[in-house]
Amino acid sequence: MKKYIPNTITLLNLLSGCMAVYCAFHPLDTLSGHPGYIMAFCFIMLAAVADFCDGLAARLLGAYSDLGKQLDSLSDLVSFGVAPAMILFNLFQSGGAPLWICMLCLLIPACGALRLAKFNIDDSQATVFRGLPIPAAALFCIGLGAMTATGAGVNLYAAAGCVVTVALLMVAPVDMYSLKFKSLALKGNIMRWLLVIIAISCILLLGWEGLFYLIAYYAVSSFVCNLFAGMRG
Repeated sequence: MKKYIPNTITLLNLLSGCMAVYCAFHPLDTLSGHPGYIMAFCFIMLAAVADFCDGLAARLLGAYSDLGKQLDSLSDLVSFGVAPAMILFNLFQSGGAPLWICMLCLLIPACGALRLAKFNIDDSQATVFRGLPIPAAALFCIGLGAMTATGAGVNLYAAAGCVVTVALLMVAPVDMYSLKFKSLALKGNIMRWLLVIIAISCILLLGWEGLFYLIAYYAVSSFVCNLFAGMRG
C-alpha cells in the first residue's frame, strides 16, 4: 500500500489547486470570513506543501514511479499554473483592466505546461533549473495579486508586463540555481541561504506582497550567477 501514499498526497495538491480556482472566481467576495483571493492564496500554499510532501514521501518510502511523476506535473499545472492565472485574471477584471490584459494571464498556464513537459524529459535539471520553476512563478503571481487587490499603486499595464515576463521566464533557456539543500553547510549553499533569509524578511515585513519581491530577487540573482559563471568560464 505504501506506493499509493505519495500519489494520494499529490492528489491533495490537485484538489487544493481546484479549490484555489474556485476561490479565484470570487476574488472580492467573503469566503469563510476572508476575501476570496486570500483563500485562493492559502489553497495554493497548501498545494505547495503537498507538492513538497509527496516527493519527501516518495524518497522515504522508495515509492518512485512514472505514474507519480506524470501525476505530479498534472497537479502542478492546475495548482501553480491555472489557479494563479485565474486569480490575476479576475483581480485585473475587477480592477477595470481591458480584456486583452486579462487574457495575457493565460500565458502562465500555457508556458507552465511547456515548462513541466520539458522538465519531465530533461535529466540535466537535477542540480539546476532551466527556466523559472512553476511553483516560483505561482508565488510571484500571489505577490502581484496581493498588490493588485490592496490597491498598492499598481499600474495595470506594468502588471501585464510582469505577467508576460514571468511566463516567458518559465520557458527561457536560462539556468537558475536549484532550491534543494544537499547539506546545511554554508559552502555551496550561499545563494540558497541568502534566499531563505530574504524570504523570511520579505514575508515578515510585507506579507503576501513580499512574495513578489522574493521571486524577483531569485530571478535576478540567478542571472547574476550565470553572468559570473560565464565570466569565469
